[in-house]
Amino acid sequence: MSGRGKIGVLISGRGSNMEALAIACKEGQIAARIALVVSNEPGAAGLARAHRHGIETVVLDHREARGREAHDRRIAEALDGAGCDLVCLAGYMRLLSPWFVGHYRNRIMNVHPALLPAFPGLDAQKAAVEHGVKVSGVTVHFVDEHLDHGPIIVQASVPVHEDDTPDTLAARILVEEHVLYPRAVRLYFEGKLSVEGRRVAVRE
Repeated sequence: MSGRGKIGVLISGRGSNMEALAIACKEGQIAARIALVVSNEPGAAGLARAHRHGIETVVLDHREARGREAHDRRIAEALDGAGCDLVCLAGYMRLLSPWFVGHYRNRIMNVHPALLPAFPGLDAQKAAVEHGVKVSGVTVHFVDEHLDHGPIIVQASVPVHEDDTPDTLAARILVEEHVLYPRAVRLYFEGKLSVEGRRVAVRE
């Protein structure tokens, strides 16, 4: 894809990765802009962050919808209305319906604080510390119908120190998330990603 694209970001909380993407777009690192931020939580701190960057937001409370797919269809209506080319999950704490994944096949990205396929799901940093791994990291992947399972785009390693707690490890991983996620999105809009089964070919 070439030209100036549009990104839709889904959040549930603080939205720090959304802000990292917004900054990268403003600095010209990504040939796109965030056209819309959608939160399923009315009190999400990321909404205020988006407003500070002049980004349009919408709150779609999942508790007001009749089922997961009904909620996701409302989100898709908002994203499509904003002309979004790519959907980025940034701390979005809900599983997406198969309908939504199919609607945006290979156009949904997620960032996860572990080296997938190790430690999917919640509390990945805690799991890494408890398992005594020496290296953890960050994965950016396309989203499929399963949790933290889709084709891997890019990864970065983060060492796990002997005295690490889940919080200290999470803080160092977050720094890498803010670098790696914008890189993956940049590659997408430069047309340098192609999905071949479970593998993503990256041309840099």
